[in-house]
Amino acid sequence: MRIIIATALAAFAALPAFADQTQGNVVSFDRDTNVLVLSDKTVWYIPGDIALPVDLAAGDRLQFDYDTAGEDGLTKIHAITRVAMAATQGARGGS
Repeated sequence: MRIIIATALAAFAALPAFADQTQGNVVSFDRDTNVLVLSDKTVWYIPGDIALPVDLAAGDRLQFDYDTAGEDGLTKIHAITRVAMAATQGARGGS
């Protein structure tokens, strides 16, 4: 029984990263430097191997799937998915 518990603890200790998700609205994206700024003022440096929509625009809502290593921060971005497109300028807003 102790061997099983020790093995389980060793397996959990070997997992340095934890999967996480967040969403945010795009304020700006610089395709030259791959820097994405969200409305909550977070800045994401997007790796070159992550696909982004070609028509990405300010106001689009994105979902980020990534790994973190606790207090050591972000370790890897797995995917960025557009959840909603920004309303077009010609669209009427309701109130």
